[in-house]
Amino acid sequence: MRPEDRATARRQLDKRLNSWRELHNQVRPPRGWIKAIREALGMTAAQLAERLGVSQPRVFTMEKAEATGAITLDSLERAANALDCQLVYALVPRKPLDQLVRERAEIKAKQRLKSASHTMVLEAQGVDAADEREQFEHLVRQLIEKGGSKLWEADA
Repeated sequence: MRPEDRATARRQLDKRLNSWRELHNQVRPPRGWIKAIREALGMTAAQLAERLGVSQPRVFTMEKAEATGAITLDSLERAANALDCQLVYALVPRKPLDQLVRERAEIKAKQRLKSASHTMVLEAQGVDAADEREQFEHLVRQLIEKGGSKLWEADA
């Protein structure tokens, strides 16, 4: 994917994710959504088991697995359908994607400039603060434009 296409894709995905970011404080009920919704509907575990085509103990196992975070997406989706619910699943970045990319590019730029600056100091070729900031911003823009997986390689 071209860098400009990647930037456009980030912005479009961010627009789609904005409404999800507002839900970040919506936590799963302590005993899980399956049990909370089943009980709110007045449905017994046996009735849910029948709708799922499983045994009643399997419903309790599913509810416990959800409460502990060990349930599979497939099981959660089956339970949602049996409860006439829609499973909503998303990975929501804590910050806008462009900001994550910029922060990562800044980390990489600082690493590169730190090693170059050290060499220049050893050679008595210091750079003033304004030039250093300009070099930093230029390198950050360059890293963002090139983008790609190199930006996410492990730090040295």
